Amino acid sequence: MKPTLEHIKIRTNYKSGDIGYLTYMHGKFYDFDPSFEFYVAETLATFYKNMDHEKERFWVAEFEGKIVGTIALKNTDGFAQLRYYLIDPEFRGIGLGRKLMDLFMDFFKNSDYKSSFLLTEERLQTAAHLYGKYGFQHVSSNQTDFGLVEKRYELVLK
Repeated sequence: MKPTLEHIKIRTNYKSGDIGYLTYMHGKFYDFDPSFEFYVAETLATFYKNMDHEKERFWVAEFEGKIVGTIALKNTDGFAQLRYYLIDPEFRGIGLGRKLMDLFMDFFKNSDYKSSFLLTEERLQTAAHLYGKYGFQHVSSNQTDFGLVEKRYELVLK
């Protein structure tokens, strides 16, 4: 039986093992070059180490103590950057992605940010569709050092 959204707990505090497990999830669920996994580990460690809890947030969704989804809002030069948005494939389709996006959007709208952006890989069409539902618009694409096509989406509050 597939778990429901009611069975999932969402926390904003760091626990030992988060960086390692989130790095593992990125490596496992995305079929990218191994250097991408190193990049994720480095940026996650830097983000957690330097997090400004007034302006930044990291949400971790857990089912029975296991991380099954994440999303973060990172202050990048005064812009609310959406980062580390990931849902375990076994937990897709139950509304967890929307729940995490709602948490991100609420924090974003209730902060001093005027705009948000995110960078994603062009093959992640389901995520791109969800970003569009929240008002993000594709503004550019470029080739990355990992051999991927990175797409940039932006959202400006009115």
